[in-house]
Amino acid sequence: MRKFVSILAAALAAASCGIYSFSGTSIQPDVKTISIPFVEYKALRVNPSLANDLTLALQDKFRKLTSLEQVDMDGDLDLVCEVTGYDSKATAVTAQEVAAQNRLTVTVKITFTNKKYPDEDVDKSFSAYADYDSSQSLDAVEGGLCEEIIEKLCEDIFNATVAQW
Repeated sequence: MRKFVSILAAALAAASCGIYSFSGTSIQPDVKTISIPFVEYKALRVNPSLANDLTLALQDKFRKLTSLEQVDMDGDLDLVCEVTGYDSKATAVTAQEVAAQNRLTVTVKITFTNKKYPDEDVDKSFSAYADYDSSQSLDAVEGGLCEEIIEKLCEDIFNATVAQW
């Protein structure tokens, strides 16, 4: 019984400080809002839905894993993101010098501003990729690959900003 009470007291102490949460975030208790504007698309190769899909995925990730209220502008936290690269290249070549596998890579640059705690600001680029068989055209597999890539990017961005990993 003493062990249980000790564990319960430690959990309450951690939760009461307001900085730690069980989702892994470290958001100060006086930070209440976040703005995540529409992702800008600046890559040379065009994917018409990527910016919108990434915007919605980021907003959804922060909505599900934090208690922050999302506002259109002037949030306590501001996450600006732009797609700077979108490229498909061969990654594996057969003995006949033909591509066996291709890799779709998406690169994004984020500027994360914490207006209340500027020392937590982040200005960083992230890349994520997914491989596909060269017997398939990019057009045929692009949707699924982008979903996978967006999920990886959102995880990395979330961890670098509010989880501070």
